[in-house]
Amino acid sequence: MNPYLRNLEKLEFAVTFACTGQCRHCSEGGHKDGAMIDPALAAQAVSRIAERVSLQTVMAFGGEPLLHPEAVYAILQAAREAGVPRRQIITNGYFTRSAEERARVASRLAQVGVNDLLLSVDAFHQETIPLSCVRQFAEEAVARGIPLRLQPAWLVGREADNPYNRKTGEILASFADLGIPVGAGNVVFPEGNAKKYLAEYLEGTAVENPYVEDPRDVRCVSVSPDGRVLHGNLYEEDILDILENYKP
Repeated sequence: MNPYLRNLEKLEFAVTFACTGQCRHCSEGGHKDGAMIDPALAAQAVSRIAERVSLQTVMAFGGEPLLHPEAVYAILQAAREAGVPRRQIITNGYFTRSAEERARVASRLAQVGVNDLLLSVDAFHQETIPLSCVRQFAEEAVARGIPLRLQPAWLVGREADNPYNRKTGEILASFADLGIPVGAGNVVFPEGNAKKYLAEYLEGTAVENPYVEDPRDVRCVSVSPDGRVLHGNLYEEDILDILENYKP
């Protein structure tokens, strides 16, 4: 294995950058690109890497990944079949207006073996995403035994007192009766929309992007919707060749 990837333990797919939210804290900005990762190609990448690397986590995220649920199913089912212990999805829970479709998606996620569903709920998401729809999806997931965590975004820090954090606390409290644990979440960092709309809160803070990898010790490999990964592309090269040929 490439020495720069000696500690690789996580593979993640940005299924799409399209999103149902318009969050002012979003580091990606407008989320206008509707491209989707090819489900079969993504599943193949999971299987190929798992043959060579002891992956601990495979994740699907976005944008809103469940706008393209077939890709999510393919990725996480491949991870289950490969014996990857943690099979994650991050979703805002709002990918359809249909209650029946939310139930169907929850059932399918349970079938493909999702065992860590991170539900993004907070003051930022709920400015444009109806909480009632998100709660119903959470109820469907809980009913099917999917391990679930609420994953809020905190402004400045979890303990900081500001209108956004207070509203987030209220939203989280509205899920208390479902018994869903609240994860650590993340702290908003000044990139994308956050830099534009939340500058008054973030100016002078030392919050950095937590997703930046050390290029000489890559622990998480991320695949974009258009197939870009490290310095290659899934649509043009075998994933193992991309990993083997990677240089910082």
